[in-house]
Amino acid sequence: MSDLSWLTARPIAHRGLHDMNKARWENTLPAFEAAAQRGYAIECDVRLTKDGVPVVFHDPDLKRLTGRDGLVRDMACEDLCALTIGSTVDHVPTLQQMLDLVAGRVPLVVELKGCRGFDEGLVAIVARHLSDYDGKAAIMSFDHWLIRQFAAQAPGIPAGLTACGSNTEEIEAHFSMLAHDIDFVSYGVFDLPNPFVRFVREKLSMPVISWTVREQGDVERTFAHVDQMTFEGFEPAPATA
Repeated sequence: MSDLSWLTARPIAHRGLHDMNKARWENTLPAFEAAAQRGYAIECDVRLTKDGVPVVFHDPDLKRLTGRDGLVRDMACEDLCALTIGSTVDHVPTLQQMLDLVAGRVPLVVELKGCRGFDEGLVAIVARHLSDYDGKAAIMSFDHWLIRQFAAQAPGIPAGLTACGSNTEEIEAHFSMLAHDIDFVSYGVFDLPNPFVRFVREKLSMPVISWTVREQGDVERTFAHVDQMTFEGFEPAPATA
């Protein structure tokens, strides 16, 4: 495993440093710029448009973030990126626009959001963007069918499993992903501690980050059981690493 100390060196701003979607919305260029200026690492979500362009957008549908009906996967990039987010003048950014803005100032953790049957090429396309990026970046996903593609389609890019859950079936499913050369885990703070997280940290020496920390109790739970937090709704002291 390559050195991933940069992944856990500083708090990770969940979807950028937004203000809970009051004036500076999640996954927008202003939220990413605010995080970079404060020295936080950045987590973001990426989906593919109808014409195969990776865009930074969390939900599969448009309603919550743009007020429009429809699905991201049914929109061409030009049409999607013409939409504004919430009540702001900020547009849906492409992954490349986000990379150009951050420009290696802080680490990036890119979560790939798949739609089974519609995400063909997502891993390879994101990998091409990140292979040309002059900065620290990792990919991760909840979607096991995407994780199975990481080693072949995104070689050399640190790759992680995003996960939650505490029952036996969920934990066993997470253990099965260890066969696919993942490098780190991002786990729901509300399900810490658990046997899977203990195993990957203690037996495999694999870094683990938590999501999504919003209050002091979750900060304490994070650092009692894992290595770093993905946060929103407050501003922790940023690291200088």
